[in-house]
Amino acid sequence: MLKQHLQLRLGQKLAPQQIQLMKLIQLHTLEFEEELERELEENPALEIAKEEGQEDEYAPADETVYENEGNESIETDFDVEQYLYDDEPNYKTASSNYSADDEDFDNESLLTEGQSLYDYLNEQVHLSNIAEEDLKIAEYIIGNLDTDGYLRREIKAIVDDLAFSQGIYTTKEKVEDVLENYVQKLDPPGVGARSLQECLLLQIEKKVSSDKAVSLAAGILRNQFDALTNKHYNKIIQKYDIEEEDLKAALEEISKLSPKVGGNFDTQTITINQEIIPDFVIQVKDGQVIPMLNSKNAPTLRVSEEYKDILSTYSHDKKSSEHKQAALFIKQKLDAAKWYIDAINQRQNTLLQTINAIVKFQKAYFLTGDEKSLRPMILKDIADITGFDISTISRVVKSKYADTPNGILYLKDLFSDSLTNDDGEEVSTKEIKNHLQEVISKENKRKPLTDDALVVMLKEQGYNIARRTIAKYREQLNIPVARLRKEL
Repeated sequence: MLKQHLQLRLGQKLAPQQIQLMKLIQLHTLEFEEELERELEENPALEIAKEEGQEDEYAPADETVYENEGNESIETDFDVEQYLYDDEPNYKTASSNYSADDEDFDNESLLTEGQSLYDYLNEQVHLSNIAEEDLKIAEYIIGNLDTDGYLRREIKAIVDDLAFSQGIYTTKEKVEDVLENYVQKLDPPGVGARSLQECLLLQIEKKVSSDKAVSLAAGILRNQFDALTNKHYNKIIQKYDIEEEDLKAALEEISKLSPKVGGNFDTQTITINQEIIPDFVIQVKDGQVIPMLNSKNAPTLRVSEEYKDILSTYSHDKKSSEHKQAALFIKQKLDAAKWYIDAINQRQNTLLQTINAIVKFQKAYFLTGDEKSLRPMILKDIADITGFDISTISRVVKSKYADTPNGILYLKDLFSDSLTNDDGEEVSTKEIKNHLQEVISKENKRKPLTDDALVVMLKEQGYNIARRTIAKYREQLNIPVARLRKEL
């Protein structure tokens, strides 16, 4: 028997507008500029209001210095509430689930066409003297190369694919023959290799073999590759009965080889200019730290007056169904434009309050530029100051840069955990990493310091750190273990 009953349930659900706002907050300047241009194209009721006499590239975070903590409001030329209808505009609702824990640029100039590795190799193989069936096999092999130029697939798998997808029934030996005699002979040297060792060998074999250093390098790569990768130099010297200078010359030749021969090719036919555009600028004047926002992050938007007039015209006609539909469409576009302007203003306020809180917290660092002045700071510290959620702070600092008197700074680099030194003071883990990096840079490269030795040296400097912590920091700094740091 069916029964009906009432049930009350509490739940939280993000509205599409909230999701879109979170998306806007985490965009850096270039991404935000692209998003804004896309919105201007999609919504004709939205336009940029150009104010006369506005020439500053950066908008000040406030009229005073950081003590104001960015609580200022941003005025608009309309009342947002009067344009809030029940009709929800058709916005994209995708959101990045980020962890909770200028100059004017022409976008077209950021794109440059390039030839892919696949096209470059195909051009060469079609110009070679090769049988038709071998050509099809070679084309299929080239199509299976990764962006670094390696063949990561098993030969047997390629044989099976050729039979099922191409109707070419061949053998493993035949495919290997085409790979070694055609594909691996193409430019750049090393393409089509199945391992790093084979890639380096293919390159060294193209060099002049009469050179002693080149011949020795080829022999080491062919017969002593494991000893080379583990830097067992004494074993190689004994094996070939050579002097240390001879090994240095051979290693110099090996260092000239490329482990990723396909790296110079653009497999997607476009490359993006990686120049950094700062999202904030931080100035120091008369002992005060003044944060400002890139003006591209604070555009002056407005609703098109023309569309308002059109809506007013269509609204007076209550009888025509076509005019009613047109009025509804225009109303939705106006609603969307009003909300988008409000979202941009909320984004700007969020950025301003966050950068003000960061500057206030790290004032000593911005005044001195000395990383030793960095205070331990985590996302929760800034969240407590601003009143925002930790996830919001995380989105704000994601991919954001600031132009400071000491150069371009990645905001994430200002955040670090803390440790207590022997004097009972809390120090930033970034400071400890800098000391660790400095100690390793000054070590004897013939006898690199082990992690245990690094523990002792840092303890002498007042940092009581466990060996596993040293290992963790070393890995974060991309510093290999002592054995792999050894040099002749």
